[in-house]
Amino acid sequence: MRVLVTGVTGYIGSHAAVELLGAGHDVIGVDDFSASTIETRQAIERAAGRKIEFHELDLRDGKGVECLLGHAELDAILHFAGRKFVGESVANPIRYYTRNVTASVNLFAAAERNAINNVVFSSSCTVYGNPAKLPVTEQSQIAPVSPYGRTKAVVEGLLQDLCHAQPKMRALALRYFNPIGAHPSGLIGEIPWGTPNNLVPYVMEVATGERAVLSVFGDDYNTPDGTCVRDYVHVVDIAKAHVLALEAVRRNTFGNRFENRDGFGALNLGTGHGSSVLEVLDACRTATQRPIAHQVVARRPGDAAVIYADPTRAASELGWRAELDLITMCTDHWNFAQNIAEQQADVS
Repeated sequence: MRVLVTGVTGYIGSHAAVELLGAGHDVIGVDDFSASTIETRQAIERAAGRKIEFHELDLRDGKGVECLLGHAELDAILHFAGRKFVGESVANPIRYYTRNVTASVNLFAAAERNAINNVVFSSSCTVYGNPAKLPVTEQSQIAPVSPYGRTKAVVEGLLQDLCHAQPKMRALALRYFNPIGAHPSGLIGEIPWGTPNNLVPYVMEVATGERAVLSVFGDDYNTPDGTCVRDYVHVVDIAKAHVLALEAVRRNTFGNRFENRDGFGALNLGTGHGSSVLEVLDACRTATQRPIAHQVVARRPGDAAVIYADPTRAASELGWRAELDLITMCTDHWNFAQNIAEQQADVS
């Protein structure tokens, strides 16, 4: 298939592009480099051993999106482009609604006009907010508590409404839990912009010496070691899920919802168990062979004690399971972090 990958040089999009190329698909990549670099495009091609067709484009440019989709002869869309940080979304909700919602409206309106009927959407477990029961299933209440989570829920709703209105259209939303790790080649991974918002990128900057100490937000939660527990999943496992999701959408084989012509579905992507902050820290110390200083500080407002996925539906519908363990996640992340640190040292 000829697959449009939006946000192709971002963290998840770049890994998905490599897996798509490896599966024999052609990738037409789109990015505006607002949260990535042009070098990532070259790294994708090196990791995959194949070229991609690339267009620099901001999806908020409706005319540009219409022009691209009208001429690219696409079979499917994998939509990753958007902002993804909870704290930033609270401080600047307009930015999130324009980049995540307005851009998606432009994209899917153009897809509808050009009869591009197969969509896989990069969603998030943040649509569940603070779930009342664990593990989190796809039937858990959609109750996001941040502008970021609400934008993901809005786009999911848009896709569901569009599938209902257009019987030929089919879409899967993949709700990630906590992606970490990097491609085993060390060529692509998560590039933090400013202070990292997520645990492992911050830990890696402590390991490389860029930061002095990791702050652990609370050690008095009702968990085995008192720190928060999350479901960490390797980014390569997540990328592989997109290839399987694309096939399920194209073949119209996604459960009863597709058979009933609803055309929309959502799946959790996680390991099915959680790891605490201190467990992740220990795994990073093993992977890096460095001490990694940490200090316990006050709890961060809004943090739930424990969240982890029930991934059984992804297994039954796609045949997908997370295969890579926490040590592998941290080792691969470390290899990429070292590469970035070396590149920055060369520039300076």
